[in-house]
Amino acid sequence: MDPATAAGAEAEHVLLAIRGRAAHLTLNRPRALNALTHAMVRQIDEALTAWEHDPAVDTVVLTGAGERGLCAGGDIRAIHEDARTGGTASADFWRDEYRLNARIARWPKPYVAVMDGIVMGGGVGISAHGNVRIVTERSRVAMPETGIGFVPDVGGTYLLSRAPGELGTHLALTGTPVGAADAILCGLADHYVPSPELPLLLAELSTSPLREALPHHTHEPPPPGVLTTHRDWIDHCYAADTVEEIVDRLLATGIQEAKQTAETLLTKSPTSLKVTLRAMRRARELPTLEEVLTQEYRISCASLTSPDLVEGIRAQVIDKDREPRWVPGTLEEVGDAEVARFFGPTSGTEALFTSGG
Repeated sequence: MDPATAAGAEAEHVLLAIRGRAAHLTLNRPRALNALTHAMVRQIDEALTAWEHDPAVDTVVLTGAGERGLCAGGDIRAIHEDARTGGTASADFWRDEYRLNARIARWPKPYVAVMDGIVMGGGVGISAHGNVRIVTERSRVAMPETGIGFVPDVGGTYLLSRAPGELGTHLALTGTPVGAADAILCGLADHYVPSPELPLLLAELSTSPLREALPHHTHEPPPPGVLTTHRDWIDHCYAADTVEEIVDRLLATGIQEAKQTAETLLTKSPTSLKVTLRAMRRARELPTLEEVLTQEYRISCASLTSPDLVEGIRAQVIDKDREPRWVPGTLEEVGDAEVARFFGPTSGTEALFTSGG
């Protein structure tokens, strides 16, 4: 494929349209569940620049093409190849992606993220930082990074560290997907709109301000989700200071769901679990999203040199044998010095965000 053709194909991965008062961003890689590439991140950022200063645009609407979901995250096959070969493309991608996440959080106009279907990883980053976040009965929202030897990023530790009690810690460590009610409970979404009503809402946004259109289509959330049911043992177990103690508390509860959660944790990358817990605890103390994203950028770049990232993606996505061989293989073998390595200075992180944004 020649460069011009390749550039044209990449441009089609984000469809831009203005319909009346609303500007639409449609992620258009349905075969890859709309996974984000670096070119897509740049195109979204350029569109937001144009629309921020366009007086004809009242609202921006983010949706995903296809029937399966908004976005499954970043292009982890590309990240796998980059990590395997010692490249720098992933660090460049994350720099622009995290800046976009922060920009969305500061967006001065209504930014309507339609979180229908699967919304994971990078998909959370371009939706859950928006000021109008819609979930449906089909929504499955997750930060599943520990299962591929990575750590929640795109501001995920900022969002989850601010969820009630220890619910966010549970979701960050296990990667468990949640539905509409739990997404709203954890502060990842705001409004529940049944999926059959989405076309009506989007059509109305072309002619009416958001404040008038949205109430016509929002409904009471579905009944409380599983997190509400299990809140007591989640809060108790995840308040522990170490991942080892969290696992011990889960096993000691005598509750079947807690035991299954402990078993789930023990399938994840031990290094990722320990780094994630420390990142979550530190994120609680950092006052701004930008500061948390800077921490996440350091962790993400350090992950490129960790064997677990390459191995995790291999096992889950490349070979799909679902049998990762983590190094180190147990929680007890992951020392404090190894965890601290992920939080050390990374070239360029101090300039990730400037005083001007």
